[in-house]
Amino acid sequence: MTTLRRRIGFEIELMAPAGASRRTLADDLAGRCGGSVRPVWHHDSEPSLVPGLERFLHLTQGFEVRRADGALLCTLVDDVTLLDGLDRSAAANPGWFRILTDDARLLRLLAAQCDPAGPLDEVLEPAGRLWGTTASRHGPILRLDDSSGTTIALASPAGGERERPCEIVTPPLAAGHHEALAELLGPARDLGFTVPREAAVHLHVDGGPFREPAALANVVRLFAHYREPLRALLATNPACRRLAPLPEPLVTAVAGKPDTAELRRAAAEGALSKFFDVNLTQVLTDTPIRDTVEIRILPGAVDPAEIVQRAALIELLLDRCEDPTPLPPPSGDPIEALLEIAAESLAAYQEH
Repeated sequence: MTTLRRRIGFEIELMAPAGASRRTLADDLAGRCGGSVRPVWHHDSEPSLVPGLERFLHLTQGFEVRRADGALLCTLVDDVTLLDGLDRSAAANPGWFRILTDDARLLRLLAAQCDPAGPLDEVLEPAGRLWGTTASRHGPILRLDDSSGTTIALASPAGGERERPCEIVTPPLAAGHHEALAELLGPARDLGFTVPREAAVHLHVDGGPFREPAALANVVRLFAHYREPLRALLATNPACRRLAPLPEPLVTAVAGKPDTAELRRAAAEGALSKFFDVNLTQVLTDTPIRDTVEIRILPGAVDPAEIVQRAALIELLLDRCEDPTPLPPPSGDPIEALLEIAAESLAAYQEH
């Protein structure tokens, strides 16, 4: 069995069968380990139909599953990129709703005040007390304004079967990766959860080693110069959304030997965000939300062995990135070049 050495958190996108939801899986997992389920808010964004407003920020309902001893098993959340196979005209099931706003600070305040387990009709009341106002109803939607009439938030039913998308988010796993994934994915398969057409698996690899500018520059070189060979080797899902090549200013910067300040300037110039093939935003700030490099190009899967095998290839390639010697661009067959890099990294590990 393939084993992994790095501390990695996994995000695995699945789809519940019709009539089930991510709460179905949460309850099943908790029941198997004698644990508990706690509703939580998941922070995300979606395109806006309001002129002049690019996107809405929203809170959707997720579920934290803990073992009997209180240790976190996983969190199950929505993913707005998963659309195929959903009945978008379906009315919301009772108890499923979302909160929308246009300011990240307001979103965090709403998440702290509002109860994801409460009823839609009451969900904005705690936030309303902060402003001294109450929500007004507009058809199925509740709107909370401040005393001047400026809208703070909307709460609306989550129709279109939005309870079915289910992203499994694991805590960071230092060992036993295959066994931990099997504990989650076996029950998901038993319940009829499947891999959506747009699905991906994301790896959150410990970012500590890649705060060194030489190692980080090599990660940029790997994902820029070997982009298509990497996607071919990993079988990246062409239907997966929110992927893009790294921005040109960042790629240009690693033609030399940039320091951290130069990498940060290039990332800012290129408008680096999380929505690239590799998310480097957390190792380019002194205040990370979670200090990881996020690999976003693995295809969707519900088989733990398949996920671990692809992660093992990434692990070996990242080993080479930690070597301060600049990673050269491919010469000859780039896929063969990647496999040679992985083989050399494996040999070096086995020697030690």
